[in-house]
Amino acid sequence: MARVCDITGTKSFSGNKVSHSNIKTRTKWLPNLHEKRFMIPELSKTVTLKLSTRAIRTIDKLGGISQAIMRAKDAEMTATGRKLKAEIKKARTAMSNGKKKITA
Repeated sequence: MARVCDITGTKSFSGNKVSHSNIKTRTKWLPNLHEKRFMIPELSKTVTLKLSTRAIRTIDKLGGISQAIMRAKDAEMTATGRKLKAEIKKARTAMSNGKKKITA
């Protein structure tokens, strides 16, 4: 199981810890990830995503998971995120085509 945020793409990174005596020790920093379940209204289903705390705060700020997924960059998202984004786009276009009113 990869330690990558599904929306922001935040992943672990490595570097050196440097002691007072200037000894370098390789180390790895892991992102603060949480598994959260969200209801996506456009799809009428619940999904479980692995998200960083920053992504969770962004979702709260934007007003929902759908808005956050649609705003996220495809290059940063995981395959799961890109798949959800495509499904939401498809559902939104289907909804907008079904709700169009013909006025004369």
